[in-house]
Amino acid sequence: MLTAIGLWFALTIVGLVIGMVGYAVFEGMSLADAYVNAAMILSGMGPIGELKTTAGKIFAGSYAIFSGLVIVIATGFVLAPIFHRVLHRFHVETGEEDQ
Repeated sequence: MLTAIGLWFALTIVGLVIGMVGYAVFEGMSLADAYVNAAMILSGMGPIGELKTTAGKIFAGSYAIFSGLVIVIATGFVLAPIFHRVLHRFHVETGEEDQ
């Protein structure tokens, strides 16, 4: 479980850094503004600041799609060991019948 949480945390940090760099480069935001916008999109809440450049808008759209995938993948990392344990608890077999 700690490994799964560690993977979730690492994936979140990498996603946050990508967003911060993108907002800083494409929109010229300060690190604080880039952080809050990246964190809000990564958490599924949406951007805070108005986007002014075409490149910034394209980045924001692409980053939102990326963030949605990160959330799904990170949730899978955390829930997979729990689901696996539940299957073992109920003795779910692999499909092969005992003869």
